[in-house]
Amino acid sequence: MSSNENYARRVLEALASDPDRTALWREGEEWTADQFSRAVLAAAELLRRDFSENPGPTANGAAPIVAVLTVTNTPATVILRYAANLAGATVVHLHSTNAVDPSDQLAAAARSEILAKSGAAYLAVDKENLDAARELAGRLSAPPRLAALGALGPDVLDLSSGDADAFDLEAVEADPEQPAVVLFTSGTSGRPKGVTLPYRVRSLYLMAGLQSPEPIVYLSTLPVSHSNGSGVDLALASGGTVVLHDGFEPGAVLRAVERHRVSALTLTPPQLYMLVDHPDISTTDRSSIRIISYGGCAASPARLAEAIEVFGPVLLQFYGTTETSGISVLLPPDHFDAELRRTVGKLTAEVRVLDPEDHRDLAPGEVGEVCVRTPFNMLGYWGEPELTAEAVRDGWVHTGDLGSVDQGGYLRLHGRLGDVMKTNGIKVQPTDVENALLSHPEVNQAAVYCVVDEDRVEHIHAAVVVRPGGTADSSALVGHVAAELSPKHVPAVVSFHDTLPLTGAGKPDKQALAARHTGAA
Repeated sequence: MSSNENYARRVLEALASDPDRTALWREGEEWTADQFSRAVLAAAELLRRDFSENPGPTANGAAPIVAVLTVTNTPATVILRYAANLAGATVVHLHSTNAVDPSDQLAAAARSEILAKSGAAYLAVDKENLDAARELAGRLSAPPRLAALGALGPDVLDLSSGDADAFDLEAVEADPEQPAVVLFTSGTSGRPKGVTLPYRVRSLYLMAGLQSPEPIVYLSTLPVSHSNGSGVDLALASGGTVVLHDGFEPGAVLRAVERHRVSALTLTPPQLYMLVDHPDISTTDRSSIRIISYGGCAASPARLAEAIEVFGPVLLQFYGTTETSGISVLLPPDHFDAELRRTVGKLTAEVRVLDPEDHRDLAPGEVGEVCVRTPFNMLGYWGEPELTAEAVRDGWVHTGDLGSVDQGGYLRLHGRLGDVMKTNGIKVQPTDVENALLSHPEVNQAAVYCVVDEDRVEHIHAAVVVRPGGTADSSALVGHVAAELSPKHVPAVVSFHDTLPLTGAGKPDKQALAARHTGAA
C-alpha cells in the first residue's frame, strides 16, 4: 500500500472479499464483514458531512478531533476509530492509560484535562458512557458535540443515520504525517502523555496483515483503545475475525481458543504463565494457534521453556514502546535457545546504545540508553513540545531503557535510567537481579527495586511470586542470585507475594512495592 492510502480504507476493502464472514464477535454481538463495513461507512459519511456544515474551531484547515469514550473492548470502539479516520479526523481515546486491563478507566478529572487539551470538536460515546460524557462536556467553555452509533437523545448526533452508499471509499486518502490516533500513556509522574501516531504508522502496521497467507482469528483481551488496536487492524486486514473479551481470564481464553479456532493472541508474560498453569490446558484444543505474542515486562526464561512445551513453536516476544512500536523481536525458533530466552530478541529497528552521561555510542555488550529511529516513530506528545524535544532528539527517540546489544544483534535490557541503584560499592541494575531471580525454576515473577533507609543508604529489595508448589525460600533465592551474579547483587530483603501490583502498562509497580517498606503508602 502507498504512503497516502488510508489504513481504514484498506481494512474495509479486505473485508469486502468475504462480506458474510464474521468480522467482530463479542458475547451478545456478532457483526459480519458487511454489517461492520456499512456501520463504519455510515458514520464516516455523516461525520464528514457534519465537518463541512459545521467546521467550528477546525476552520483553519487542521483536522477535526473526535474523542472516543465507550466501553473499551466493544465493536463501537473499533467502528468509531475507523469512521473518524476515514472522514479525515484525528481520534483521541479517553478510555484509559492502561495498555493491559480494559476495565481500568481514567478518572473524570483526567478525562476532562485530556478533552480540554485535545480541543475535540466531537465526543463519540455509547449509552453506558452518555451521562459521563454529558458531565464532561458541561465542564468545558466550548464543549464538543456528542455523537453515538444510535439515537441516544436530541443532543447526540446519530452516526448510524449516515448514508453508507454515499461515501466514496475509493477516493479516501490520507496525509502520511497527519495525526491519526492519540494514545494516552501514564508517565513516571502519573500525568498522562498523549503519544501521537500518524497515518504513516497505522499504514505500516497493516503490511503484515495484508501479506498474511490466511485470515487471522485474533482474540483481543488487551484494550483495543491502546496499542492492541494494531492487532485488530491486522486481523481485519487479513480478512479475518476479531474476538473481543472484556479482559483476561485464563479459563475464558482457553474456551475461546477452542470455540472460535483462535489463531493469534497477545498477552503479557504473567498471563502466558496463567495459561500454562491452568488445569484445562491439557484438555483444550490448541491446534488453531499460530502465534502468541507477548511483551510488556521481563519474562522468566524457565517459564518460557515450559510455555514452549505446552504451545510449541508459536511464541513471539516483542519489545517496544508506544512511541516507537517494535524495537526487537524474539522469533519462535529463538525460544528453543536457552541463552536467547534471556534477551528481548533481535533488533528490528535502527538502534543506538548511548552512554547516559556523555552520549557517545557504546560498543557491543556495553550498557547504555536504548535510542531508536524507525518509520514507526511517533509525531510527538500531543500539546507537549518541550516533552517531545526531550524525548526525540535529531530523529532518535530516547526510550529511557538501559540495554546492551550483542554481536549477533540481540538486545538485553538492564532496567531504566532512573532505576540504577548504588549499593555495596557498585552500581546495580534492577533488571540484572530480576533476570537472575527469573532464571530460578521456581520463580514466576520478580520485581527488584530500591529502598532508601533513614541514613540515605540504598538497599536492594526483591518481590517474587513463586510458582504453584514451589518451596524456594529467601535464603535459596539469595544464594541463587549470588551464584548467578555476585554477593554484592544479593537483595537485602526478599518478600513473597501471591501476585504483584501492576502499573497500567502491565509491569510490576515498583513504587507501590517500595512504599510498603518506606511507609510512604
